[in-house]
Amino acid sequence: MRSPVVILGVASAAGLALAGCGQSGSSSGSSAPPPPPNTPAQMKALVATLPAPYDTGDPEAGKAVFTQCAACHTTVEGGANMTGPNLWGVFGRKAGTQDDYAYSDALKAEGWTWDAARIDQWITNPRAVIPSTKMTFAGLADPKARRDVIAYLKGATSPPPES
Repeated sequence: MRSPVVILGVASAAGLALAGCGQSGSSSGSSAPPPPPNTPAQMKALVATLPAPYDTGDPEAGKAVFTQCAACHTTVEGGANMTGPNLWGVFGRKAGTQDDYAYSDALKAEGWTWDAARIDQWITNPRAVIPSTKMTFAGLADPKARRDVIAYLKGATSPPPES
């Protein structure tokens, strides 16, 4: 069993790592806690709204793959912008418009809207899409992993579906 000092040291190191990514607290300025994440049933309903083949993605598998992305992105409503922008509400949002995030001029100039196909293209290789992007992620070559991440993002960055 680890001592409380070691655990506190690890927690402090994690806090410093997040600070190094540029996390500065909530981008909305609100101190209210974020709403609870979507339930598995809500995630399933949200994934079902995606076009084929993205509607076949596994959000649980996508959550595991997303750990690579979580070093730079948050997904909860009101979450902080870090090295990358908070992704809450990304589906249907015009690229380069998240409040309080300094996008590259090239991304802001694109003028497209994020949807499953655009996210797929982007996370395959961001620099192939926009060579001057600030995003340093090399990309995900595996199409199944990308579908899973897109399914996870749909459920993690969207409000619950209406009943």
